[in-house]
Amino acid sequence: MSALNITLLAGGVGGAKAAEGLAKSPYASSTKIIGNIADDDEFHGLWVSPDIDTLIYSLGDQIDRKQGWGRKNETYQALKELKALGQDTWMTLGDLDLATHVYRTNLKRQGVSASEITEQLAKRHDVCVPILLPTDDVVQTRVKTPQGWLSFQEFFVREHCQSDVLDIEYHGIADAKPTSQALEQIANSDLIIIAPSNPIVSIGAILAVPEIQQAVEKSGAYIIAISPLISGKTVKGPADKMLESAGKSIDSTGIYDCYRTFLQAMVIDCVDQEDVAWLQAQGLDVLVTPTLMKTPEEKTALLTKVVEFALSSKKQRAA
Repeated sequence: MSALNITLLAGGVGGAKAAEGLAKSPYASSTKIIGNIADDDEFHGLWVSPDIDTLIYSLGDQIDRKQGWGRKNETYQALKELKALGQDTWMTLGDLDLATHVYRTNLKRQGVSASEITEQLAKRHDVCVPILLPTDDVVQTRVKTPQGWLSFQEFFVREHCQSDVLDIEYHGIADAKPTSQALEQIANSDLIIIAPSNPIVSIGAILAVPEIQQAVEKSGAYIIAISPLISGKTVKGPADKMLESAGKSIDSTGIYDCYRTFLQAMVIDCVDQEDVAWLQAQGLDVLVTPTLMKTPEEKTALLTKVVEFALSSKKQRAA
């Protein structure tokens, strides 16, 4: 029997939490992560990859647990000096974090691929679960608001998600090429887990990379999504506004609609028990369990339960 191969599609804090859960589970050695790069942007001449760095810092136990992003034990002397020099400093980049961005930018200018840079940064922080990128090309999420188009970081950090969302686009997506590592991992997956990430700008940006969603659909893997909603509300982030802008309902139905062409199972919180019958009527297997992940134990317990449920359900479907 061949070794189990698990792929986690992950973005944002929810994706990092799911990644930590798998990394501490019995399935860590079977797992690879495909992360979101469409939140990337340039600040102070440096290339910043927020979702990838959140994955690396979380898995390397360097994350600021209170914020859910950035480095722990951080200082902000460089940012204070930049502010004194009249620079915009709404994107909070600490001194340790800046070292990551200096390193990434220098290698990027030398022609080193984003995938290789990510691998080197992960190695620096002793991350054992491989982090793959869907593309090495630049793809950036843009959000249309009544005030005009904003980068995702402008919308999310500077505007605190306050503006109405009229439209979303992934700038550069048409010319992006998928990485061979991501395509190979998806093709060889027994199980694909979609983290409780924003389905529009985190998971959606990954799937929008040419060939990625097609690879997922053709993979033959059992595909299970953990809903990022609990009682119609997001734990963190603007997923509710993004779903609404895409014309989808802010509930289990809306999450299913994002993944309906390939999904076989969903994980929903106990408070959303009433959604089970509808989801099952769509042909899905449904796991109802507490999905809020605050502690390391809760992360590990949830992801272990998700894998075990998926493997059992896959076996039943094959019988």
